[in-house]
Amino acid sequence: MAIGGGSDRLMSEINVTPFVDVMLVLLIIFMVTAPMMVQGVDVTLPEANAKPMVSDQENLTVTIDRDANVYINDFQVRMDFLKEKLEKILAGKTDREVFFRADKNVSYGVVVGVMARIKAAGVEKLGMVTDPFDDTTMGKASGKKG
Repeated sequence: MAIGGGSDRLMSEINVTPFVDVMLVLLIIFMVTAPMMVQGVDVTLPEANAKPMVSDQENLTVTIDRDANVYINDFQVRMDFLKEKLEKILAGKTDREVFFRADKNVSYGVVVGVMARIKAAGVEKLGMVTDPFDDTTMGKASGKKG
């Protein structure tokens, strides 16, 4: 005598509830951790009227922060060794292009000194990274009403 019905067949339906639970937990974890993965050096870039450049590859970036610390991508480098480090990094590359970012509060002399070291390392193209130009901030800076 069979208890619970007259069928001895196996159940062929998939129970998706545990799968949905796991996926929701993973979604929440990724939503919380994704903003924390943003890396880089925090600088206040100067503004300029230039069209954005489109690039397919990861580029080498030299950055100067507001305290005049120099970074190659995210790694801090002493100013004395910038040229040597760039020469070693660019030694095997055919594309000798570097993007340059500097905080707008860094003195002009420091910026020019870093640019001279970058060019002395054999960089053929030096791209300047800026924020888009905002007319309202220029009016305030020059004393004009916008």
